[in-house]
Amino acid sequence: MRISKIVEWCTVGVVVLTAVVARADVVTDWNAKAGDITAAARMPTPPTYRAMAITQVAVYEAVRAVTGRGAPLFVKVNAAVGASVDAAVAAASRDVLLKLMPDQQMAVEEAYEDALAHLVATEASRARGIEVGQRAASAILALRRDDGADTRDAYRPHTTPGAYVPTTLPVSPHWGKRRPWIMARANQVRPGPPPDLSGDIWARDYNEIKSVGAREGAQRTPEQTEAAHFWETAMPLIYFNVVRSFATTAGRDVTQNARLLAVVGMAMDDALIAVLDAKYAYNFWRPITAIRNGDIDGNAATERDPDWLPLIETPLHPEYPCAHCIVSAAVGTILDALHDADTPLNLSGTSPTAPGAVHHWHSGSELAAEVAEARISSGVHYRNSTEVGAAMGRRIGELAIKAVGRERGVSAATPGS
Repeated sequence: MRISKIVEWCTVGVVVLTAVVARADVVTDWNAKAGDITAAARMPTPPTYRAMAITQVAVYEAVRAVTGRGAPLFVKVNAAVGASVDAAVAAASRDVLLKLMPDQQMAVEEAYEDALAHLVATEASRARGIEVGQRAASAILALRRDDGADTRDAYRPHTTPGAYVPTTLPVSPHWGKRRPWIMARANQVRPGPPPDLSGDIWARDYNEIKSVGAREGAQRTPEQTEAAHFWETAMPLIYFNVVRSFATTAGRDVTQNARLLAVVGMAMDDALIAVLDAKYAYNFWRPITAIRNGDIDGNAATERDPDWLPLIETPLHPEYPCAHCIVSAAVGTILDALHDADTPLNLSGTSPTAPGAVHHWHSGSELAAEVAEARISSGVHYRNSTEVGAAMGRRIGELAIKAVGRERGVSAATPGS
């Protein structure tokens, strides 16, 4: 991993990921816009992955309908001869974002009107493109309407009668019950349980994160601290930023990039479904809880620290497995699979939680490895959890490639079959 510096810039109070690479095409441009709009909506993290996945799948179906290249992923949208690809992408993105984030109507409409104002196309071509994009958005929104995202959150706090527990409810405990895109079922890649608290693996992980992940007095290098803050954000825009750097590879076209972003979007959304299914199935304690209770785990090798704090704030959901790790491994697996081994792979990305830094990677697996180490240095995930999460992510990435093909004339199977 290599780090360089860029200039930070903001808009409307939201840190925006400055482009590290040159413009690829209308698909990547709208992906960046959608990521910024989604971040501004300040939804919980899991729904943002769902929103981006729906957006990117709708965009792909619209692009495919216009270009006539590639197989449909879910629906066949009838194309209109001479339709504008740019108009189709803008309309598909607009309609999905307005439906899923109505409070961002002003930002969405501004982006849409600006895109149409700079469109180089005849009125007829623009109108036909808009129609195709709207049909694609409507079809994919209908497809995902009953996917379980609106299931009632009935989380029951763990307690004993009369005992106080923190009253902030955890994030999205129902998310693991959603209908996936690619997986056959939410628990398809659910791993075995976390380590036995009496065993050596638990003692190893406990003592490592107690030392490396502490807020004060940690045995952590400056580079580890920087990486921890870089990956402190969990929003999907950080991963799409990396994927867009891949999309600028010479020879790629707008249909390939639309399909790439759709595949990545579905894989990341499925990764969140899978990891939250496992997290709430096992309900394993976070380091801050474990280390402050190190005298009750039955392991003589874990010494309690009553004042211990992690470097970053602990996410509001159970620890096992690592969510960032499953997402990064899924993305990395897809990028490695689609990469032409005869050319060097140069990935790059920025982060709103590490202003000014640009990270570079030469493979998707290198990206995933950095994320795993960063979550340990952050003080929020044990090593075993990062390894298990990464293994889950690789399986989802492989399922994604198998389900939707490798772009080059491969017909797609039905995702989730």
